[in-house]
Amino acid sequence: MIAGILKEKNGEPRVSLTPEIVKQLQQMSVTVWVEQGAGAQAFYNDDAYMQAGAQIKTAAEILSQSDIIFTLQPPPRELAAQIPAGKVILGVLQPLFRPEEVAFWATQQLTALSLDAIPRTTRAQVMDVLSSQANIAGYKAVLLAAYSYSRYFPMFMTAAGSIAPAKVLILGAGVAGLQAIATARRLGAVVEVFDTRPAVKEEVMSLGARFVEVDGAADASAAGGYAVEQNEDYQQKQQAKIAESIAKADIVITTAQIPGKKAPVLVTQPMLDQMRSGAVIVDLAASTGGNTALTRNNETVHYQGVTIIGDSNLAASMPADASKLYAKNVFNFLKLILTKEGNLQLNLEDDIVRGACITHNGEILHERLKSAKPATSSVQS
Repeated sequence: MIAGILKEKNGEPRVSLTPEIVKQLQQMSVTVWVEQGAGAQAFYNDDAYMQAGAQIKTAAEILSQSDIIFTLQPPPRELAAQIPAGKVILGVLQPLFRPEEVAFWATQQLTALSLDAIPRTTRAQVMDVLSSQANIAGYKAVLLAAYSYSRYFPMFMTAAGSIAPAKVLILGAGVAGLQAIATARRLGAVVEVFDTRPAVKEEVMSLGARFVEVDGAADASAAGGYAVEQNEDYQQKQQAKIAESIAKADIVITTAQIPGKKAPVLVTQPMLDQMRSGAVIVDLAASTGGNTALTRNNETVHYQGVTIIGDSNLAASMPADASKLYAKNVFNFLKLILTKEGNLQLNLEDDIVRGACITHNGEILHERLKSAKPATSSVQS
């Protein structure tokens, strides 16, 4: 079997497989082709891949001859159109936000495996790319906030006077939020945390933060670590609590997202009006609309002295470790779909494989996307 690693597009610096994992695939009788320069921005050069046993090939060769193609971001339509029917693409394909692309993959008879669709169960933790990347994003969000903030994070007592510690509010205590708590505490900040899931209270408190409770939240235990939509009464109580905390906050890190839907707006414009001048917000949900009323994806907005940084791809700002963790997630998933001889074998009876399989044999398998309109086979840019 030939496995191909494509160079990412649109400035994405991460790479889907590292030389370490390439070497392990070689030991499983898998031939690995790597597009020239695929790992350069993540500091994995072509020589490292060749030393691991890979061959450097052109994108055209990889697209036309690989049995499985590894990518991180979904391949552009013009590239996907070059992949022969029956082949496999594997990456973070975000199918719920790309129904037209899903329909196109089905029309092209491609098997699309999306690692962000894997059920977030105990058995799947070693393959959970959302968690491995969110962990980095939560860490980097606090460092970015500290860099952008005009004051200290820790308390200082000096001959010239005392400096009070920064007050950090984190909205969402998933993987990103918990890492943000730990990082902010290491920097000496006082941390408050809001989350709709009461079950995370103990984790939050164990990290030294205060948990802001709001009664009446909808059960989010089956949401795979995401937020769920709440009723109107809860939303009103939620906004009142957040408004109270945000008026005192110096730093706000927001992380709440709902699969396949616009991110909930947790920080309204009236709340922004009450924030301290010099405060900083880092919105990790920016790509799905953002958790603040004024968030713009991949932009920094300045509003009445408040800095709002919209960035959902902070993991890519640490491409070496982000690629290393992602590649390990991919390899653990591959163990489920590769035979001892290094051949592909999709077992759709396995809940993890079934969850990741978006299209197969010309059909859309993802339950929420089965009604997607068929795409034409012509290439669209």
